[in-house]
Amino acid sequence: MKRIAIISDTHGYLDNQIMKKFNSCDEIWHAGDFGYNDKIDGFIKDYKVKGVYGNIDGHQIRNLYPKINKFIYEGIKVLMTHIGGYPKKYNTQIREEIRLYKPDLFISGHSHILKVIYDNKYNVLHINPGAAGKEGFHQIRTLVILQIKNKEMLNIEVIELGHKTTKFTSID
Repeated sequence: MKRIAIISDTHGYLDNQIMKKFNSCDEIWHAGDFGYNDKIDGFIKDYKVKGVYGNIDGHQIRNLYPKINKFIYEGIKVLMTHIGGYPKKYNTQIREEIRLYKPDLFISGHSHILKVIYDNKYNVLHINPGAAGKEGFHQIRTLVILQIKNKEMLNIEVIELGHKTTKFTSID
């Protein structure tokens, strides 16, 4: 059985709690908006990271990852992009990619909203892992762990990483 961590919207933030989750996984799939700094660079070099670039990613990430990534992993056809929408609300390009590629799994990020939805129209499981970073309007940081065995997706686990912390200063 293979364990895949699916993460998105780190915006340059990876804490020890996130890194510990990766240690039990065979691969990490990042759905864009990595953000770039030394920690992200080390993360990419030290782990098996498949991914796509997001709208905030600069040339360091865009030189490593495509806008749309299509691959087969353990017999599962995967389609991943950062901005793609979700069932009944795919953007036009992604709807066409899904129609032609016929993936078993579609992964996107961008919204910072955790979603796991099966799309009956296209027979594809859609996962948006939410946001693991501290930037954005989300309140709870999340990632998803998916188990794959014998060409089957099993045991989808949502990991809550805690509240996004924002420091407020009072003006006296």
